[in-house]
Amino acid sequence: MGELWSHVGSTMGSLMFIYAMFKQFFPYQLQDYFEKYFKKLVSFAYPYVEITFDEFTGERMKRSEAYSEIKTYLSNKSSASAKRLKADVVKDSQSVVLSMDYNEEVTEEFQGAKVWWSARRTIPQTQRISWYPADDEKKSYKLTVHKRHRELITESYVSHVLKEGKAIATKNRQRKLYANNPSDNWHGYRRSKWSNVVFEHPATFDTLAMEANKKEEIKNDLLKFSKGKDYYARIGKAWKRGYLLYGPPGTGKSSMIAAMANLLDYDVYDLELTGVKDNTELRRLLIDTSNKSIVVIEDIDCSLDLTGQREKKEKGSDEEELDPVAKKVKEEEKKVSKVTLSGLLNCVDGLWSACGGERIIIFTTNYVEKLDPALIRRGRMDKHIEMSYCCFDAFKVLAKNYLEIDSDPLFGEIERLVAETKMTPADVAENLMPKSDYDKKETCLERLIEALKAAKDEAIKKAEEEARLKAEKEEKQKQQSEKEEKEKEQSAKNVKEVKENGVAAEEVKENGVAAREVKENGVADK
Repeated sequence: MGELWSHVGSTMGSLMFIYAMFKQFFPYQLQDYFEKYFKKLVSFAYPYVEITFDEFTGERMKRSEAYSEIKTYLSNKSSASAKRLKADVVKDSQSVVLSMDYNEEVTEEFQGAKVWWSARRTIPQTQRISWYPADDEKKSYKLTVHKRHRELITESYVSHVLKEGKAIATKNRQRKLYANNPSDNWHGYRRSKWSNVVFEHPATFDTLAMEANKKEEIKNDLLKFSKGKDYYARIGKAWKRGYLLYGPPGTGKSSMIAAMANLLDYDVYDLELTGVKDNTELRRLLIDTSNKSIVVIEDIDCSLDLTGQREKKEKGSDEEELDPVAKKVKEEEKKVSKVTLSGLLNCVDGLWSACGGERIIIFTTNYVEKLDPALIRRGRMDKHIEMSYCCFDAFKVLAKNYLEIDSDPLFGEIERLVAETKMTPADVAENLMPKSDYDKKETCLERLIEALKAAKDEAIKKAEEEARLKAEKEEKQKQQSEKEEKEKEQSAKNVKEVKENGVAAEEVKENGVAAREVKENGVADK
């Protein structure tokens, strides 16, 4: 027995030595041919088919949906049979989802066919020392089945797995709020373009302070969009929709976004443009967003200079050569962000906008007049929603939210004041909110009335001051105009006098010449 094992050991050692010499000294072309025909030879004795599902597709630009759905599907299977598991918490931290660890294998049967699933992770053999995994680490799932079941697996089983995985993911899904990472964090240990937290904003359309008919119109528009996959395909448009929310600060733009996400059960991607270096990074970020999501760019008029104008080169001292330190600082400043209007438009409405479906894009701004018309035209921002000052319908919603009342004798006076005064829903809500346990509903309503009256008086004073300043400005302009008119008249008069004096002088000169000629003629006669 000992001799047998010694022979086996020596044989294995010889094979390992031969393989090492083969990899080291044989030309790559011969290695490829050898491996090709060796695999064909092995296939005659190996009766199994292997299917690999990689984590990324499209040159690692987009995470594979099939990989995610398989991972979800196998979480139930692996918890019962796998020995090494990974745990993740979902759904309000009340349940745990288990998935098999790397290099683990689970089996199951489908219509009499036995299949094997294994999780794989390929780490390149790098020569460097690092605390983090390699940047090009690859993850995948491998499906193994006997070749006589090939047709069953490829036509039925894989579709079954993807469908079940998607259903389980929907059931256990948590809505998340994402923020884009700097591109320096897209590789190495973090290797993620987006960071996320659980999205738990409580805003809904029922709690939104807005006119009832306007809220209903927006809700119907959103629900129609979410069910419009076939419609958008039929008309030849990408399944996306743009919303422009504009209005003064404190009018509920962020609450509107949260209400949209809660109504449709969509994730929210908060895209900070100032953290994006160039158009390529912007494109990669948007490709990495999921379906059923809302991409938000808040205060877009303040995010970047998207006018498309180039920076003018200043002459003089700026053209002089800078020292290396100053030059480096200037180069770093230029690297902050090079996102252009053209690049943003291409991602919002160009060819790249069709990468993914069921996606909403929202821009918010306090000053809609500052935005480039090309950015907010219909087809890019399909629906423009003005978030205006508080109206009586909005007040009633806030009174219901904060004080749990539907009517009160003070409502009549409040309705009159709200119609006459510009106050944001945020200011109205702050006045309605009880400040202590002793504040009664009437106290809060009276505080709001006082605030509305003060705002009305302030608005009247401001209007009077503006009217006074306007009148003074007009009076100054009138006086300036009169002064300029008088100066013009005086200037014209002076020009006329100069011309008249010039003509008189010419006449005198001509008369002098004539007299001299007469005199000369008289002398000649003598």
